[in-house]
Amino acid sequence: MSDTPVVERVDTAVFTVPTDAPEADGTLAWDSTTLVLAEVRCGPVTGLGYTYAPAATARVVDDLLAGVVTGRPALDVPGTNEAMHRAVRNAGLPGVCAQAIAAVDIALWDLKARLLGLPLVRLLGAARQEVPLYGSGGFTTYDDQRLERQLRGWTEEEGIPRVKIKIGESWGRREDRDLRRVGRARTVVGDRVDLYVDANGGYDAKQALRVGRAIVDDGVTWFEEPVSSDHLTTLARIRAQVSQDVTAGEYGYTLPYFEHMLAAGAVDCLQADVTRCGGITVWLRAAALAQARGIEISGHCAPHAHAHAAAAVPNLRHLEWFHDHVRIERLLFDGTLTPDGGALTPGDDGTPGLGLTLDHERARPYRVG
Repeated sequence: MSDTPVVERVDTAVFTVPTDAPEADGTLAWDSTTLVLAEVRCGPVTGLGYTYAPAATARVVDDLLAGVVTGRPALDVPGTNEAMHRAVRNAGLPGVCAQAIAAVDIALWDLKARLLGLPLVRLLGAARQEVPLYGSGGFTTYDDQRLERQLRGWTEEEGIPRVKIKIGESWGRREDRDLRRVGRARTVVGDRVDLYVDANGGYDAKQALRVGRAIVDDGVTWFEEPVSSDHLTTLARIRAQVSQDVTAGEYGYTLPYFEHMLAAGAVDCLQADVTRCGGITVWLRAAALAQARGIEISGHCAPHAHAHAAAAVPNLRHLEWFHDHVRIERLLFDGTLTPDGGALTPGDDGTPGLGLTLDHERARPYRVG
């Protein structure tokens, strides 16, 4: 290989995996999840990245990004990330374009680490050995029995001491059921497990305050998106009046988004999604913005895309062990991680890069197009 390896090829693939049961949160219902895969090649070495996004995201990679990335130095990931951002100027960055950039950026970091023969966390530099997790799911479509099975699976089988369920059902129109389900979750997990809730922006301001106060006795410590994260001043006002940590940020596609959220004093913990915000390159910068304000960061979903980067930041709170994405990543990839006492240890086995490889046989039935 030459002294200056370059990216020779960019490929995409799309996989849609049905859910294992009907799923919904406070503001959306779904029966499948789509993963868009990006692969970047340099000689015999291939880097892998992905995002959870519409299939059209692959078209953005193919049409707008592949030509920009191909031929660039494989080791200069931040420079290529900047080039990709410039390439989507007229298409509009937030949303699908940012997700496309994220998939390629993750693949580029994976490629660089593989070229250097290092686990990605060793390339980035480890700030911690373990990445704490919280189990996430508890969909509003679950009955009591299914909710209990899931909660016990996280806490008793996988040893995860933090769990989150969805509330805000039907845009806040099922408040009584929300409160009952929170109480049920507390009964199932007992007093030694941290209990979180996520309304996905389903409540209005006064309702969010009422619910926040009602769940104090259930020991809820994390209230995610009590109202829409589009309304930062309202989010900040709720943060000042409830005892739970108010959190948001999963819909951040650009670095200024996170700065505006932090400047507004809207969150106690910043959430950011490496598969949405422009990849590992931008996620690390979002973590630095939060650290500068004394705020922790939490990785949103896509646990195997986050794990190595999460271990590289000192102000990490935890990473979301989201039911759908854990299931899909275990299905499509070899090399997935296993919780150990509620935490992941990325890079522990010395495998270069993210440590993931696509299992073509298992993935084939779910490939689209």
